[in-house]
Amino acid sequence: MASIISRNVNKLRFLNSRLAQCRSPMPSPPIPDRTLPLLQPALPLGIGIQSFAMYQRCLFSTSTATVNPENQGDANSGEGEKSGESNKSSDGGRAVRGGPISWLSFLLLVATGAGVLFYYDREKKQHIEEINNASKAVKQGPSAGKAAIGGPFNLINHDGKKVTDRDFLGKWTLIYFGFTHCPDICPDELQKLATAVDKIKEKAGIEIVPVFISVDPERDTVEQVREYVKEFHPKLIGLTGTSDEVRSVARAYRVYYMKTAEEDSDYLVDHSIVMYLMSPNMQFVKFFGKNNDVDALADGIVKEIKQYKKQ
Repeated sequence: MASIISRNVNKLRFLNSRLAQCRSPMPSPPIPDRTLPLLQPALPLGIGIQSFAMYQRCLFSTSTATVNPENQGDANSGEGEKSGESNKSSDGGRAVRGGPISWLSFLLLVATGAGVLFYYDREKKQHIEEINNASKAVKQGPSAGKAAIGGPFNLINHDGKKVTDRDFLGKWTLIYFGFTHCPDICPDELQKLATAVDKIKEKAGIEIVPVFISVDPERDTVEQVREYVKEFHPKLIGLTGTSDEVRSVARAYRVYYMKTAEEDSDYLVDHSIVMYLMSPNMQFVKFFGKNNDVDALADGIVKEIKQYKKQ
């Protein structure tokens, strides 16, 4: 009898220890239902029934509240997959933060570029309009738009007399620079000049003094120039001088000239092909190039003289 009581006491102690474990925060693995039949025969009827019922409820509550680590890992992996899917779905709708370009930054860039182009175009139009207004506001005067061409000179005419720029004051003068050994260009231009002078005299009644200035002082002596100018027009005045004097007048009228291929004493002189119209006070009015024929030259000179007289 005593041995039976001691066994029952040991069993109750075991049950109490299990109940204590149920009350502790540490989870315990669930006990399958098949263990209950094994425990029930070991307990006498009417002894510890309430304790066993409490123990059974504790086991059931613990088993439902405790999460299996493997199941928890699966759950976490499932949640990770769901969160990954949600991230993928959200990534499809908007740019990933930290990417190189987003739609918002692209739109801002386009808007900024359009604004810059609009501002530049407006400023350009405004600047052009200001220039046009300023040019219209400027009053044309005798010296407006005139190039710094012309100036004093000292040369010798084809009669061997000293001539300066002051000898031509009070007359309209048309000056051409060339040389007497010129094979074709100078004769053509001087013939055009002489014909235009006669046409101006005939149509407009304006007398123009034609002048030829040599840029080859080494060969164009007074006698050479005299024989040359009388072939084109009786009123054509030929001028020559020393190398320094010719260089000075060419510089004043912005005339280019230079010797080219030289073979013994025969050479050519490359020079500007321009006619200069000078006013009665020996001020530059306009130049006429090689592209003007006789009619264009005559009409251009008459037009410039009429406009000059209106000022």
